Amino acid sequence: MKKTSQQFDSVILTCKELFKSKMLDYGSAWRVLRLPSFTDQTYIKANRIRTIQEKGEQKVQEDIKGEFIAIVNYSVMALIQLEKGVVRQPDLDVEEALKLYEEKTVEAKNLMNDKNHDYGEAWRDLRISSITDLILQKLLRIKQIEDNNGATSVSEGVDANYYDILNYAVFALILLREKS
Repeated sequence: MKKTSQQFDSVILTCKELFKSKMLDYGSAWRVLRLPSFTDQTYIKANRIRTIQEKGEQKVQEDIKGEFIAIVNYSVMALIQLEKGVVRQPDLDVEEALKLYEEKTVEAKNLMNDKNHDYGEAWRDLRISSITDLILQKLLRIKQIEDNNGATSVSEGVDANYYDILNYAVFALILLREKS
């Protein structure tokens, strides 16, 4: 699992660098988005990946690695929104946003380590297409919870689903790196 820990850190570093660059370009404009907007944006990314996988071709030459990176970053931003709430104007500077990013990805890594312990890194035997489907399933669950105004009877909440999505996207990026 030491290898996985290092691979996780490497993937997160790549995602965090893009997040930081976009923060420098756009600031924290994303802070005005309501949670369903993050869910919908993440769904668009995951659905594009699935469409490309099913068709076997694409017309826009942005690879799926970039889409999985976007899924990681949207998941982190959604988790920050869950904690801090939505604002009417951007309110985070780059340093504060990166600190929050780090907190959320550390939590995700801790969850990954706990689940890898219990599941024996079963994700390594998954196909990228299965990971895509699992992400879409989690997003549909989140949409249902959002449509129910956050109410669940026995299910995990939105935050748990976003942590799983984040980790699934990291797994996909690790597997894609190993194949290339």
